[in-house]
Amino acid sequence: MPTDLLEQFSGALTARADAVRGAVAAIRISEPRHLTATLWQPDVAVASEQSLPERDEFELVVAGGSVVNAKLAGRDPGTNIAALRLERAVEVPTLMNGEVNAGALALAFGADGAGGVSVRLGAVNLAGPEWTSSGGGRIERNIVLDLRLARAEEGGPVLDAAGARLGISTFGPRGKVLVIPAATVERVLPALLKDGRIARGWLGVALQPVAVPDALHEEAGQSSGVMVMSIVADGPAAKAGVVAGDIVLAVNGTPTRSLRRIAALFASDSIGRKADLRVIRSGTVRSLWATIEARPAG
Repeated sequence: MPTDLLEQFSGALTARADAVRGAVAAIRISEPRHLTATLWQPDVAVASEQSLPERDEFELVVAGGSVVNAKLAGRDPGTNIAALRLERAVEVPTLMNGEVNAGALALAFGADGAGGVSVRLGAVNLAGPEWTSSGGGRIERNIVLDLRLARAEEGGPVLDAAGARLGISTFGPRGKVLVIPAATVERVLPALLKDGRIARGWLGVALQPVAVPDALHEEAGQSSGVMVMSIVADGPAAKAGVVAGDIVLAVNGTPTRSLRRIAALFASDSIGRKADLRVIRSGTVRSLWATIEARPAG
């Protein structure tokens, strides 16, 4: 690449860092450890829920090095989003949300702990469709970045080459760097600020994958299921007559071998609906009907 083009490219990256600096904050965890938060509104920051300590009050170092106190407003393990309410508003740059495409350049920003930013440059490795996390959270896009990220940088804003906001960074399985899409943040954030949590459906059972007995393969129509290891007293499953030792084959026709698809059945809009549980008990296959309830807080 000619020198002048390299200089233009470098200058463009510097300009992006300058433009987003006011949206990046460091969450002080312990000296000298910190995490990164993204200032989504003048008085609201969002962070990666999985790395945020279980406490209610935090100190944020914002652009320029000033410190702002913040309180936990809500957290949602399902979408891996935590919301912090700042005690005073700060100036936040206006960032437009962008469309993500595989192969596009991506810039992941982190906090340096002193009011500045760090920058990582990579590519969008995957821009897949909507998916459901193992915690039952609906994520609008499956975005994987081809770059490395330090632990302290998790939770910072991710922009495309044009400066449009794709979302915030987080770590996925095996250290992959994922993006929680801006659309997911904007959908979940109002409920977190209002209620402190996202209500999702719940049956009140602990499950363990097991093989279906050979003699029941034909009747069950599958070779695996999940066994009920324990059951919450007076929970939805208990009310439906489910007992420990039952092997659940399917929920509303969805085989339990696909746990992510099962998790998708217990989104917020599932609360109050009926669930058809196809189970094996005492060598026979039967159906039980449960009414999905909201998972208790805490």
